[in-house]
Amino acid sequence: MSPRPPVRITDKHQFDTLVDARSPAEFALDHIPGAINCPVLDDEERATIGTLYKQVSPFEARRLGAAMVSANLARHMRETFADKPANWKPLVYCWRGGLRSGSMVTWLRLVGWDAQQLAGGYKYFRQHVMAQLETLVPQLQLRVLCGATGSAKTRVLHALAAQGEQVLDLEGHARHKGSLLGHLPGIEQPSQKAFETQLADQLERLDPKRPVYIEGESPRIGRIALPLALVERMRDAPCIEIEASPEARLAYLLRDYAYLGDDAPALSQQLGRLKELQGNATIARWQSWAGESALEPLFAELMALHYDPQYERSQARHFRRWAERTRIGCDDLSDAGIARLAQQVASA
Repeated sequence: MSPRPPVRITDKHQFDTLVDARSPAEFALDHIPGAINCPVLDDEERATIGTLYKQVSPFEARRLGAAMVSANLARHMRETFADKPANWKPLVYCWRGGLRSGSMVTWLRLVGWDAQQLAGGYKYFRQHVMAQLETLVPQLQLRVLCGATGSAKTRVLHALAAQGEQVLDLEGHARHKGSLLGHLPGIEQPSQKAFETQLADQLERLDPKRPVYIEGESPRIGRIALPLALVERMRDAPCIEIEASPEARLAYLLRDYAYLGDDAPALSQQLGRLKELQGNATIARWQSWAGESALEPLFAELMALHYDPQYERSQARHFRRWAERTRIGCDDLSDAGIARLAQQVASA
């Protein structure tokens, strides 16, 4: 009987389920999109085996590891895989396509399932992600959406997507709004690896012959660093600037950032980071407004004294085609106004 050819990540669509046999912590850091986590060793067990391997002996580590793996696999058989039909075809991976996924595949095959192991495991998948970013980013036909803070750029992207256009929502993938006050309450940013995995996964789904709308970003969104190739691609792309009125922007910010009024200490702490730029008196005034949840005067001054001057200074420096940008005026950033704005952007 000839050996089976190795299964590559590009073959994953041939399988019913993608099973990640790594520990929960490894899975949380990053995993192949669509995978389910069925660890053969949990985080504590993995640490125990690693310590035993280094401090006692590889044999003792393997002996105890085998007992732990067997117990966990038995649990998965009784619970996670209990409803799988006889023709179920899973693809299993671990860190390097070694013992952990190999043990699970052996058990699954003994049952009769056509289980296979991903060649190279997550380590190979990670190489695939980076290669895809390197290959696909230069093919993007980007249209960069610009506008001062409060211009509803992200919402316009969502409206464009709803209208059938291709969009790349970097802030959505990064789970951060990209500004000083952009941290989303109760939501952690993904790891750098997980962000890159999500980005590569979306790029694979895009049609390179059609435009892709993207918000103009700095090289970092919160603590996430954008791929340098993507930053360069944005810098060379044509720009569409939303010129929303200050009144419309302020009204939008009051709706979009209303949650900041619920945590005055955190808001005051963030504002304190601007002390060198704005001076003690201004920051004291802003922190006082933050303490009173007086967001309207706070946002109005943040726009006038911080965000708008930064925006004016940075655009021509960051976007090489800024002088030839398309400009779209707007004084209505309600839901209906944003939908109309998206139509104008798509027609630009």
